Amino acid sequence: MKIFQQHISLKARERGFHLVTDEILAAMPELKQIKIGMCQVFIQHTSASLTINENADYTVRKDFESHFNKMVPEKAPYYLHDYEGDDDMPAHIKASLLGASVNIPVANGRLALGTWQGIYLCEHRNHGGRRRCVITAWGE
Repeated sequence: MKIFQQHISLKARERGFHLVTDEILAAMPELKQIKIGMCQVFIQHTSASLTINENADYTVRKDFESHFNKMVPEKAPYYLHDYEGDDDMPAHIKASLLGASVNIPVANGRLALGTWQGIYLCEHRNHGGRRRCVITAWGE
């Protein structure tokens, strides 16, 4: 079995949902060596998350942002953790709801994503900055 790992830093993005599939693939050319296996992408932050969803229509990403902002509002009177601003605690909740990693099968040297699937960086902070990820791929 082969195991590959890369640590990358995704460029800073504005708050919202952003396709990062191409950045992940560019950082892990070793995927081509795996005929059958898995790839995990893990984000090392508590106020941003990763998910897989629609990769063609940007309005899906806009709708995700709108929905999450309504579902997890800022300035809720019951939030105690607001040391870094009004988006602080909501960012942690959103990140927990979506999760810190995605796992994707690898088939014949490629991520086995569906036709309309892409990897999203979900930036939940107004000024989150660069985001660190660990990409690990393994297989035969």
